[in-house]
Amino acid sequence: MEAGRRERKKQLTRRALVTAAIRLFDERGYDRTTVAEIAEAADVSKRTFFLHFPTKEDVLLADAEVRTGLALRAIEDRGPAASVREVLAAAADSMIANVSATELPSGLAALRAELVVTNPAVQARMLHVLFSAQTRLADALHRAYPDLLDATSAAATVGALIGAINAATITSLSLGQTPRETRRAMQRAAETVLRATEPLS
Repeated sequence: MEAGRRERKKQLTRRALVTAAIRLFDERGYDRTTVAEIAEAADVSKRTFFLHFPTKEDVLLADAEVRTGLALRAIEDRGPAASVREVLAAAADSMIANVSATELPSGLAALRAELVVTNPAVQARMLHVLFSAQTRLADALHRAYPDLLDATSAAATVGALIGAINAATITSLSLGQTPRETRRAMQRAAETVLRATEPLS
């Protein structure tokens, strides 16, 4: 019970930091907002900020690890007869649902979409996080289907899926589309890639 209470408190603090960061980035601009200001706005210490996020850029990717975990679970918990397409569809659905439930309504996804094309530090951090996630997912997919996908094919398939979803998200948000429209754009992007996996079924 105590462990559960600590975890809830940790998540509340993390969410408070993200909420404060979004507000300050909107009011002052990303570059002019400091980690100390985010921590103060969330009523925590600067040290506490760094317990949750290694860098200021990581606030923009607050749920990235959660989404990677959801996608990994979809691969690892697959049914014995599940096809590559079915498993990747489940992974994509879980990631899209997470973004739609958290980052689209909060405005974090729109803020990240804007900064990733204008801020080199954000670009670099996002590429690093995406590459790490894609590598882990590709390894899991290759282990799940070693007779259908070699390591290179698994990496290419995962890269295409993640890349398509991210490109659709950034484009939709840059066009000022609503969260519902953006979710649909992500789903269409995923479906485009998934159709190419049908021969592996």
